[in-house]
Amino acid sequence: MLETVTAGFKNATERLRGVRELSEESIVDALRDVRMSLLEADVDLNVTRSFLARVKERSLGEKIQTRVRDRAGHKIRVTPGQHFIKICEEELTELMGPVDPSLASSAGMVSIMLAGLQGVGKTTIAAKLAVHVKKQGKKPLLVAADIYRPAAVDQLKTLGASIDVPVHHGEEGELPPSICAAAFARAKSEGFSAIIYDTAGRLAIDDDLMTELEDIVAGVAPANKLLVCDALMGRDAVNVASAFAERIELDGVVLTKLDGDARGGAALAVKAVTGVPIKFLGTGETVDRLEEFRPEGLASRILGMGDIVGLVKDFEEVVDEKEAEEDAARILKGRFGLDDLLKQMRMIQKLGPLKDVFAKIPMFGEVADKVDDSELVKVESMIQSMTRNERSNPKLINKSRATRIAKGCGRTVSDIEGLVSRFMQMRKMMGAMGKQGGMLSALGGGAPAMGGAPMGGGAGMMPPGGMDPAMMFGGRSSGATKKHTDSKARKSKRKQQRNARKKKRKK
Repeated sequence: MLETVTAGFKNATERLRGVRELSEESIVDALRDVRMSLLEADVDLNVTRSFLARVKERSLGEKIQTRVRDRAGHKIRVTPGQHFIKICEEELTELMGPVDPSLASSAGMVSIMLAGLQGVGKTTIAAKLAVHVKKQGKKPLLVAADIYRPAAVDQLKTLGASIDVPVHHGEEGELPPSICAAAFARAKSEGFSAIIYDTAGRLAIDDDLMTELEDIVAGVAPANKLLVCDALMGRDAVNVASAFAERIELDGVVLTKLDGDARGGAALAVKAVTGVPIKFLGTGETVDRLEEFRPEGLASRILGMGDIVGLVKDFEEVVDEKEAEEDAARILKGRFGLDDLLKQMRMIQKLGPLKDVFAKIPMFGEVADKVDDSELVKVESMIQSMTRNERSNPKLINKSRATRIAKGCGRTVSDIEGLVSRFMQMRKMMGAMGKQGGMLSALGGGAPAMGGAPMGGGAGMMPPGGMDPAMMFGGRSSGATKKHTDSKARKSKRKQQRNARKKKRKK
């Protein structure tokens, strides 16, 4: 998601590494990388110029506070490069927001009309929104108002049946405005608390389409008029949003397929160009893959700092809070086995594709591109081939046991030994971090200071639950883990050098 833009900001950060102060020359060089990445991502030229001008003005005009306190009260040093990234994060958030993700009500129910071109995913989004409002305790009714696309009504019926939501459809020859009016009357009489109108699209914008939508709006007065746009359309998505906004007073945009586009310039430009905020992101094919849009979360992810708030919201939907706290406390004491790892991995699978999950974890940006969902399947098969005692105490697994386990899951002995070795390293590391208090601070919300920008010296943020599953994928670990390990090695080396000098002086 938005890898092109992320690469530009990463290059800009590298240029400012070691810079003692933000001069016009250093800022211009850094912004050149950002400008190229924004334009490559199909961000509107005027939006790009305006954004860069604001960042430059603030970078040269604001006094840099080189020492600040984090949430735990510890003093940390802030570099000019980190100050620059903080400004970029704030300006990106301003560019895309503010956004109120709540859905308005009228006539005693949440009413949503979806509009957009053909093929952007309106019908799927209708089902996703139905799931979304059901989670909020609403009783939704889906309305099949697309009578032109072959099988559109059948598609919505199938989706409705899969999520246990009724679908209202018209009689043969009945026009969409009439279908919507009848559905609205049904929703009121049968006690539905939410209604979602799936309207027709076109291959291109035309007057007939707009007139039909205007008639629907006049007839049922939906409280939320949402335009569905495909992120793969690039700059055209912004042009489409502008064209619809001229005829219909839009309340928001639902952006689909953002996870399938490395550019995604529409996410950055649509609010600035049209004034219409993005309300939701459709990030997958399954009906539960709909995110409330958080500008600050996407800005943070673009800058490689993750989105811990969004991640915690995801975890809250699949995790029992009390059980998670007990698991975390035990894990941070280094008292866990491979069964616990398997439980954590299955919980992560519920959150969606691994790439999306790790992208939300601070300092896991590079790992996110490398992990593969198939790795989870491999690790799970190896753990399931072990006995209960072996899972609880992996130290029991010698060469003979590893050979048996490998035959049982179709892997090699070295695969089994590698898994056990990485697990033992993880358990040791988690126990050490638990004693240090750094991980507990992270789990308790001790995010880096100043809007989440990595200021250095802080503990690495891990997923709620406490483990670093990236270690299990070929031994790759987060930058934070590596930093922790390197720091311990440096301290040990310095201690050895001091002891050597003391012995030398005594002689």
